[in-house]
Amino acid sequence: MQLKGGLTILAEPMTSPGAAFEFRIPCGSAADPAGLRGSASALEEWIYRGAGERDSRALADAFDALGLRRGGGAGHEATRLSASCLPGDLEDALALYADVLRRPRLEANELPPILDLARQDLEGLEDSPPDLLFTELRRRLFAPGYGDPVQGRLEDLASITPERLRADFARRYTPRGAVLGVAGDIDIERLRDTAQRLFGDWEGPESAVPPLELRPSFHGHVRQDSNQTHIALMYEGVHPRDPHWYLFNLAAGVLSGGSAARLFTEVREKRGLVYSVHASAAVVGDRGFLSAYAGTTPERAAETLEVLIQEIARLRQGVGADELERAKAGLLSSLVMSGESSRSRAAALTRDFALLGRVRSLEEVEQAIRRVSVNELNAYLEAYPLDRPAVLSLGPEALPEVVHA
Repeated sequence: MQLKGGLTILAEPMTSPGAAFEFRIPCGSAADPAGLRGSASALEEWIYRGAGERDSRALADAFDALGLRRGGGAGHEATRLSASCLPGDLEDALALYADVLRRPRLEANELPPILDLARQDLEGLEDSPPDLLFTELRRRLFAPGYGDPVQGRLEDLASITPERLRADFARRYTPRGAVLGVAGDIDIERLRDTAQRLFGDWEGPESAVPPLELRPSFHGHVRQDSNQTHIALMYEGVHPRDPHWYLFNLAAGVLSGGSAARLFTEVREKRGLVYSVHASAAVVGDRGFLSAYAGTTPERAAETLEVLIQEIARLRQGVGADELERAKAGLLSSLVMSGESSRSRAAALTRDFALLGRVRSLEEVEQAIRRVSVNELNAYLEAYPLDRPAVLSLGPEALPEVVHA
């Protein structure tokens, strides 16, 4: 169902004791105006500080009175606002969110604490080396917008004023391209009437997130006096729209799908090189990636990087049937657990629609995973090898480049 102003509504009844919903608004930090990086994140916080007839305290009390479990946040592609509640409170909960999305107070005195928290988050990156590492990796690999932290830049936060942010809200919080996903113990007809009543006259301009601009791969280092070295790799992969998406995810599962996965056994257990190592498939903008991380000591860092790259490159030589079955079991287990949660399912509805333009059923995903054969996966890995990653290390000494086969 799509309302006149452009809001798309997706609903999936479930056997569940509750109901959940998620709004996905096309207000991502990648589209923050130049000089105002951090606007999307600040807006997501600000709209909760009073809306409609309620000030900040009264709005928080209204959420608590319904027992809402809130979630979401601003991301690079979109801002998500989610909540779960008892089925009988769904209409009242959506009415509160209609105020938040359409009639936030945006009072000037509520903004400074929000910007202070953003500054603290950015300054706190120094105390979390893995987070600092991946933040810097994004900055060097992606163009501004996607390359900046969602919280923005310290120099830009000083330029964010109530007036400028209100104008940004009017331009970017729009139903055009927005999606509402609802799952759980719901009545479809009643939901349709409620959505029409609350959002049927919501209108706004077109708002779009820019395409991702990818810079060339590199080998870099961030110097930090420490008794640890942190290593991050980023390989180009495939997007969920690609027919090889499930193959790509299963390959990531072979690498890092548990204690029997390759990175854990080869890099940590057999060689004792690291205290932490993992890899995962990721989606950024309209592209997919394989992200890998290892934490080790400076003395073992060069060997760790070499072995890490070798193990990922070794996928091209093929995987065994037992490895594939373990990777399938990991994905299917996550699928089952997410399918039992109305909150997770509501998020999946909006995510699928944003990435694919449609919603996949749990059965479709399950069947696609189960259908993958070891021959199919190995043919894919041979034809589309993971090589030439962007490499960034953080620690006392830079690491030598690894020669790619």
